[in-house]
Amino acid sequence: MENISQSRFTNGKANLRRYHQARWDEPVIFELSTPGERGILVPQATKAMEELAGDALDKLPASMHRKEKPALPELSQNRVLRHYLRLSQETLGADLNVDIGQGTCTMKYNPKINEHLARSPKMATLHPLQGEHTIQGLLQVLYEFQNVIKEVSGMDCISLQPRGGSGAIFTNASIIRAYHESKGQADQRDEIITSIFSHPSDAACAKVAGFKVITLYPGENGYPELDALKAAVSERTAGMIITNPEDTGIFNPDIDKFVQIVHEAGGLCAYDQANANGMLGITRARDAGFDLSHFNIHKTFSTPHACGGPAMGAVAGTEELRPFLPYPLVEFDGEKYYLDSNLPDSIGKVGSFTGVVSMALRAYAWVMNLGPEGLKVASQIAVLNNNYIYEELLKLDGCEAPYAEGRRRIEQVRYSWEKLTEKTGVHSGEIGVRAADFGVHYWTSHHPYVVPEPMTIEPAESYSQKDLDEFVQILAHIVEEAKTDPERVKNAPYNCPVHKVKEEVLDDPARWAMSWRGYQRKLKENQNLK
Repeated sequence: MENISQSRFTNGKANLRRYHQARWDEPVIFELSTPGERGILVPQATKAMEELAGDALDKLPASMHRKEKPALPELSQNRVLRHYLRLSQETLGADLNVDIGQGTCTMKYNPKINEHLARSPKMATLHPLQGEHTIQGLLQVLYEFQNVIKEVSGMDCISLQPRGGSGAIFTNASIIRAYHESKGQADQRDEIITSIFSHPSDAACAKVAGFKVITLYPGENGYPELDALKAAVSERTAGMIITNPEDTGIFNPDIDKFVQIVHEAGGLCAYDQANANGMLGITRARDAGFDLSHFNIHKTFSTPHACGGPAMGAVAGTEELRPFLPYPLVEFDGEKYYLDSNLPDSIGKVGSFTGVVSMALRAYAWVMNLGPEGLKVASQIAVLNNNYIYEELLKLDGCEAPYAEGRRRIEQVRYSWEKLTEKTGVHSGEIGVRAADFGVHYWTSHHPYVVPEPMTIEPAESYSQKDLDEFVQILAHIVEEAKTDPERVKNAPYNCPVHKVKEEVLDDPARWAMSWRGYQRKLKENQNLK
């Protein structure tokens, strides 16, 4: 009998998988629409319900009445199922692939038991307008999950209302503005300080909140020098919003001194903890003196990333800043849980109701399953995985990790293929497309590319040593291809449905659309021009 396993290994190491992804050339669902097709028959209201509710349309202002029915696609149930299953087969994801190349987005495994909890009728059939007395169990989950966030951040009060990391950063920027307004200094304090390797949302959200942004660049250790910060602060400083460790994976050991300098200038400090996956139970925002912080629940606390949403960003603050948090806050008076909207100085709502509560339930289940020691171990394994793959990747010809040479990183690393590009002409983005041919995801970095030919890798705690070895082996294979047959890499992909994006198209709004309706409108405009 043939040994079926023998062909999969060479010298004890697994060979590259013979990977080939489905490619359906699947149309947009609107193109599949057939008038009159139905996937489900919506139950009609009973006569008793009609009598009780009356004519609901009459209760809406005339300005809210549609002139035409919405142009929704009409498909049978099996065609809808077929459509979305085909799309799912064309997607790389953590349930099917080694997804460590997602970089700063922290793609970790989402336990399926948590999905069952979130889809339970006890959760899924709740309505956000129910009375508080009918959702005491849910409010307890939210309250106790807030206590977890308090513990890991060291802060005093929590809002789970923001819809993700960027929403939480915007919330923190708005709280900083409201705080200075309460002191009569909002017009004077109009500058936010950040760093180039902090998440770009730190600068973008501060700008959207009305601030001018001052960006600090790294010194030789990979993080800004104290003297650069001292030169940046002034009587115009409203605050600092900074990521630590930054997206390079380098932790700034002077972070408490940074906070002190901003405080002395009269500003507040917000800790972007999107990169907290290697720090749970190890270091806390409050211990470094921060006034505000936030976590991306879909990163650190293992809820589905869902392409950035629906997500949850937990904002944490000191007691002094509680009056400015979004309302309502979930509180407990010793007997019952309730929603506190009595916050006259609040920045208002940054999302509807109390946040994406199904995500809070998933995260709460994950935390309660691990416990305090388990959370710390998860972070320790994330750091161990990162430093293991760091050592292995630096053995590859042309791969470097700029800044802080020889120093360990936390949960991720931003590498550079600059030397390989100089030798072969193959760019980092082309390596990423070729990597998809082997069923793995690969990410370059945020713009601007301060690190040339970047690659950002974050293994998290979910992946085994074999997974890490497989990822390294794929990149090693691509490096050899780049050296011996660079056109093979440049012309990828071959085994998957991804395609090369023409980046110049992204700079021309006339050539792309965000919706089917927008696409149809622009198509019509182009035809009229002809």
